[in-house]
Amino acid sequence: MIIKICIGSSCHLKNSAKLVELFEEKLKECNLENVVTLEGSFCMGKCNRSGVSVQINDEIFTGVTPENFYEFFNENILNSFNL
Repeated sequence: MIIKICIGSSCHLKNSAKLVELFEEKLKECNLENVVTLEGSFCMGKCNRSGVSVQINDEIFTGVTPENFYEFFNENILNSFNL
């Protein structure tokens, strides 16, 4: 699985750095750091008024925030691994 987090200027202002940190922590906590590649990406062309754009494999999600991160992670990452 490849996860790309937008770190472009708009998403940077919406706290993408904190999302990178949260992804790193959860991937390590769930022992997924060896099966998931975490990357930064510049603008994905899906700028949203709230939250950051995150791409998982070929699907782009918008509106990801530190506040909804855990729900997003559980639904989109852990469910993919049936954890």
